[in-house]
Amino acid sequence: MSKDLVNKVLRSNAGFAPLALRVPVGIIFMAHGAQKLFGWFGGYGLEGTGQWMASIGLAPGYLMALMAGSGEFFGGLFILLGFLTRPSAVVLAFTMFVAIVTTHLGNGLFMANNGYEFGLALMAAAVSLAFSGAGKLALDGKLATAFSVRPSL
Repeated sequence: MSKDLVNKVLRSNAGFAPLALRVPVGIIFMAHGAQKLFGWFGGYGLEGTGQWMASIGLAPGYLMALMAGSGEFFGGLFILLGFLTRPSAVVLAFTMFVAIVTTHLGNGLFMANNGYEFGLALMAAAVSLAFSGAGKLALDGKLATAFSVRPSL
């Protein structure tokens, strides 16, 4: 693996600021993913979410529910831990983009009308983490150190 690629994906000089995003955003994404995957927190699980996704044109619905739920649950977990933060954030930003375009955009901005403001805020947080990386108190820094190529003597 290229040292440059490892550094670009895992290294971050952002300090503690991303931690303030990672913790709440990771928890929120995990909860929404758990609704889709497991039916927790009032969700409909894979079957129900899959049927709904198919009804709005995201077919095959079960697969779309599995992909969205897995992206949200595991992406949220990874962001919370600061593990593969940049790739996870990109997946989550894309997931929110799809949710906004397919479900919320036609309802306007505000959540009271099932609008896109919450999805937009989550997408913005994910994009921010994709640019900044995990920052301090994250597993990415430890991974970067473990995979760094040491110069030969």
